[in-house]
Amino acid sequence: MLAVLAALLILGAGVAGLAGLVATGNVNVTSASRPENKYTGVLAPYACASDADGDGVDDQTDILSAALRYVQTKPVYRSEYYTGGYPDDGCGVCTDVVAFALRDAGYDLQALVATDITEHPDDYGPDAPDPAIDFRRVRSLKVFFARHAAQLTCDVHAIDEWQGGDIAIFDSHIGIVSDQRNENGVPYLIHHNAPSQLSYEEDVLEGRDDLVMHVRMGCE
Repeated sequence: MLAVLAALLILGAGVAGLAGLVATGNVNVTSASRPENKYTGVLAPYACASDADGDGVDDQTDILSAALRYVQTKPVYRSEYYTGGYPDDGCGVCTDVVAFALRDAGYDLQALVATDITEHPDDYGPDAPDPAIDFRRVRSLKVFFARHAAQLTCDVHAIDEWQGGDIAIFDSHIGIVSDQRNENGVPYLIHHNAPSQLSYEEDVLEGRDDLVMHVRMGCE
């Protein structure tokens, strides 16, 4: 990727032009390479008994693996409306990391959120429901996960309570917790935050002050 950026600069795109290409998604600078696991301590093994899609792989492992597969497709950060709900053009935003990860584990977040809105409309605010976009809104997912997922600690230093495949929700952002950790044992985050993001899997949990929910889907 650095070679591509250098070539664009040499060809005359210029810094401002290159920034414009990144901002519009015409150049994807986000790497799907996984960071090194830096934690050398020992954590108690965690076992999840649920398997929503019946594939013989527990939900926690399924969700984590699916999130990693999704970012390996190197989605371009772009906020668009899709009549079918799930993006089908190689683009996406933060909520799509979670939606695709859960779908591949047996949880159709689009259908689940639509059902929850039908059953609890007052909890989701005055906007008319739109199944094509509701499940891709962080504010909707906060309401949904508060009711349908296990609520866990937001203390990122309680490292034994964080597992790969968990979901971290911020004021206006969301991502999947990685199974790789920094030197303090705090896990990395698999997420899609901006066109200028350098890696889909980053050591950001300790540096953010807007974490509002930490949940686990299916597994208690």
